Amino acid sequence: MVCLGNICRSPLAEGILASKLPKNKFTVASAGTGSWHIGHAPDARSIAAAKNHNLDISNQRGRQFKTTDFDTYDYIYVMDNSNYTDVINLTENTAHKDKVQIILNELYPNENVDVPDPYFGMTNGFEIVYGMLDEVCDIIADKLIAKHA
Repeated sequence: MVCLGNICRSPLAEGILASKLPKNKFTVASAGTGSWHIGHAPDARSIAAAKNHNLDISNQRGRQFKTTDFDTYDYIYVMDNSNYTDVINLTENTAHKDKVQIILNELYPNENVDVPDPYFGMTNGFEIVYGMLDEVCDIIADKLIAKHA
């Protein structure tokens, strides 16, 4: 799960998807394309939105996406078109590129819809983002379980 700073959207996506998958069969992680929040906890508003849904993401720590992630992870979901461009620009081959997908394309195929960044918005923006991610993570979890579990 990749967003810009790894403190708002991708930590929520990581927590939501991980909660829907068997822990012993899948590893879910998140990262940011930027380096500003390396080592930081998620934004307090992301933590609160997750907590409102009985999910604790407070122990996550921000990290920057790195090229080795292409070899570590089978699927790389990005939150928006800008993240997609940033991650695609790091790819070295078609196999890496094929792993990268805008997350909401799972819900709206080929529409390239962004998960909005709630960082500069109102607190309810985090709840809206949570709802979007929860819905798409249901689809992703079902696909992953059907294919790999």
